[in-house]
Amino acid sequence: MAHGGPQGQLLGADGEEVQPEVLVQELSCCRALHGHPKIFLLQACRGGNRDSGVGPRALPWYCRWLRAPPAIPTQADVLQIHADAPGSLVSSGQADILTVYAAAEGCVAYRDEKGSDFVQTLVEVIRANPGRDLLELLTEVNRRVCELDALGPDSDALRKACLEIRSSLRRRLCL
Repeated sequence: MAHGGPQGQLLGADGEEVQPEVLVQELSCCRALHGHPKIFLLQACRGGNRDSGVGPRALPWYCRWLRAPPAIPTQADVLQIHADAPGSLVSSGQADILTVYAAAEGCVAYRDEKGSDFVQTLVEVIRANPGRDLLELLTEVNRRVCELDALGPDSDALRKACLEIRSSLRRRLCL
């Protein structure tokens, strides 16, 4: 959990800026973590855009899509999967990494005096579904967060949030 800058950088307590990808790269090079999943949950802004959501004049297909069961994969699931090349002898340093951002690229991540909707929803979903695949749980967290309305500190207008999930996991990961 940190403040984020306009280009998605994390702002440290010391005032220094670092790109999240640099932190991921540092830990990916650690021999002790090779072959083990590395999970990054980032509650930080990734820019200044604020999503006001889709109003009642939504297209009919969009309304049907919103009512669809959450198990159906959709375009709103921002999931990027990177796989090692078949037949490679040494696995990539980019394998087995799961990064979850509390906001889409370029957007604000909301939190208030009660905390982060992303983190609170994540805890609720994991507690209610122990032992299930983490990517499935994160999809449910994203669905719930997307349904919430957030009130930003700079406006009385309600805003929306959507997680971004990046995964290069090579196996299912159950907690």
